[in-house]
Amino acid sequence: MDITLLLKAALMGIVEGLTEFLPVSSTGHLILAGALLGFDDDKAKVFDIAIQTGAIFAVIMVYWQKIKETVVTLPTSLASRGFALNVLIAFLPAVILGLLFGKYIKAHLFTPVVVATTFILGGLIILWVEKRAALLAASTVESMTPLLALKVGLVQCLAMIPGTSRSGATIIGGMLLGLSRKAATDFSFYLAIPTLIGAGVYSLYKERALLTMVDAPMFAVGLLFSFLSAWVCVRWLLKYIATHSFVVFAWYRIAFGIVVLATAYSGRVVWSA
Repeated sequence: MDITLLLKAALMGIVEGLTEFLPVSSTGHLILAGALLGFDDDKAKVFDIAIQTGAIFAVIMVYWQKIKETVVTLPTSLASRGFALNVLIAFLPAVILGLLFGKYIKAHLFTPVVVATTFILGGLIILWVEKRAALLAASTVESMTPLLALKVGLVQCLAMIPGTSRSGATIIGGMLLGLSRKAATDFSFYLAIPTLIGAGVYSLYKERALLTMVDAPMFAVGLLFSFLSAWVCVRWLLKYIATHSFVVFAWYRIAFGIVVLATAYSGRVVWSA
C-alpha cells in the first residue's frame, strides 16, 4: 500500500473526526481537504462517507451508558420506547429525501464554491439564532415530543447540501425549535448514530464495485483516526457548551468561507470539484 495514500487517509480521518460533531460541516471540510490533497475521485467520496462510522463509534462510546440503558429497558420502559421512537422519527426524513435527491446533490453541489457559500450562510444563521430569544419547548431529550423530533429530522435534511453541517442543522435547528442547548446537542449525537451508520453502509454497498481488498488498509486508517479525533472532540464539546455559545463557530465558518471564495476567484488556490 502506498504510504502517501495512507497519510492522506489519516489526515482525512482526523478532519472527519474533528468536524463531524461541530457545527462547521465535516462534509464541507472533507471536500476542501480532498481538493487540496488530490484525494477527491469516486473512491475517495465513498471513503469520506464510510469513515463517518469511525466517528460514530466515538459517540457510542461516550453515550454508552444511556444507549445500553435504553436498549435493556426498551420492552418495559415507556420512556425508553418514547426516546427510541423519537430518534426513529427524526431519522426517517433523511432516509427518504436522501434516496430521492442524494445522487443529484452529489453530482451538482459537491464543489468548494458551494461549500464556501453555505459555510458563510450557516455562520450568519448561527449568529441570528444565538441572539434570538426562543421559548423553551424541551430541556432534555427525554421530554421531546414526536412532533418536535420530526421537525428536527426535517431540519437535518438541510445538511444534504454540503457545507451546511448535519450537527449544525440539528443543534441550531433544535435550539430554534425550542430545545435547550444541551438537549439539542445530545439529540444531535443520538440522531447521528443511525444516520451516519446508515449512510456509510449504504454507500459501501452501492459503490462496492469500486472497492477491492487492496483498499482495506486505507479505510482502516481513516476509520481509526476518525474514531480517535471524534472521541476527543465529543468529550470537549460537551464540556464547552456548558458555559459557551456557538458564536465562535459562526465566525469561523464565515471567515473560512470567505478565504475559500477569495482564493478560488483570485486563482491563488485551484480548488478541484
